[in-house]
Amino acid sequence: MSTLLKNKKVAIIGAGPGGLTLARLLQLKGVDVKVYERDENRNVRVQGATLDLHTDSGLKALEVADLMDEFKATYRPGNDRYRIVDKNAAVFHDDHKKDSTGDFGDEWFRPEIDRGPLRDMLIDSLNPETVVWDSHIISLENNDNTWKIIFENGQTANADIVIGADGANSKIRPFITPIKPIYSGVTYLVCNIDDAKKNAPKVYDLLKGGKIAALDESKTIFASAKGDGTMDIYIGFKTDINWAKKSGIDFKNGTEVSKWFKKEYADWNTIWLELFDDEKTEFVPRPLYSMPLDQYWEPQPNITLLGDAAHLLPPNGEGVNSAMLDALNFSEILTNGNFTTVESAIAYYEKQMFERFAEEGKETSEMMDWMYAPGGLQVMVDMLNPA
Repeated sequence: MSTLLKNKKVAIIGAGPGGLTLARLLQLKGVDVKVYERDENRNVRVQGATLDLHTDSGLKALEVADLMDEFKATYRPGNDRYRIVDKNAAVFHDDHKKDSTGDFGDEWFRPEIDRGPLRDMLIDSLNPETVVWDSHIISLENNDNTWKIIFENGQTANADIVIGADGANSKIRPFITPIKPIYSGVTYLVCNIDDAKKNAPKVYDLLKGGKIAALDESKTIFASAKGDGTMDIYIGFKTDINWAKKSGIDFKNGTEVSKWFKKEYADWNTIWLELFDDEKTEFVPRPLYSMPLDQYWEPQPNITLLGDAAHLLPPNGEGVNSAMLDALNFSEILTNGNFTTVESAIAYYEKQMFERFAEEGKETSEMMDWMYAPGGLQVMVDMLNPA
């Protein structure tokens, strides 16, 4: 182990892929690390969408974490195949017509895994009791360069280093910077359709076990098949930040949501109305936010951030990969013996992170511009089929 972390306790706040990857990488180096997660246990919440991991980030982190065999046994071949369609479900691009979407070692191969199995794989790779469940943080106190972490359940913990990996609404971020995220102008309406083959058969058939991106009229619908037979749906549109409140819609009532959809997506094919047929489906409005692309803060001696807590962006295919790359970079910086203080290691890590985020954020902003413009469909088709 690097002398930098000798006899030091590291606390990671948040048991998402980024935080768990960092915990695994640090444990492999013999570091004393705990992960504090607000969920009551690992099974209390349905984990979100499928994730595509990239060669130079997510997959690279798993390789260094010695988890590629487990990943290859768990990922979902073919789930990365995309169909790009218009409002009438006419197909403009179809990955299913390709013989192969690539294989491991190909830089463009982006294998898919459901978030739940990825999380389980990472948790199972850690020493027992590493993840401390039911630990919803409410505050931090800095005492003589040691952090006291205070949880909602009345428990406390002490750590020499704190890493906030607790997502978009990070409780750790305000202890590092007052900078707040900015609304992107786009809101998603999100749902998970149970037994999609039965409850949305036409969309399920169109999906073919992969992914759909429907773009038209400056609106989008994204669909993704999951290994448990469910289907994740993201309905995207430009609107006011307070749209959900102003709309008066009961988002637990599919009939009300369907009524709104029929009005706002009036010219879209009736195939999409299937998304509202199962009355058990609950919808969640999710405004998309971004951190300012020029964000900066002075590095602190023993606290930092990774993933969405550090550099939130609208969904761009990079989120989980960026978080896992943060974990890989920071674990190497902390343990490679090149730094004499934790503060200098954090400063170097954050400098790289800011630079990467500015570049990634610019690309994401441009993507949001064309995706929610009238010609978005053609732009996406041209990108996937270069001349």
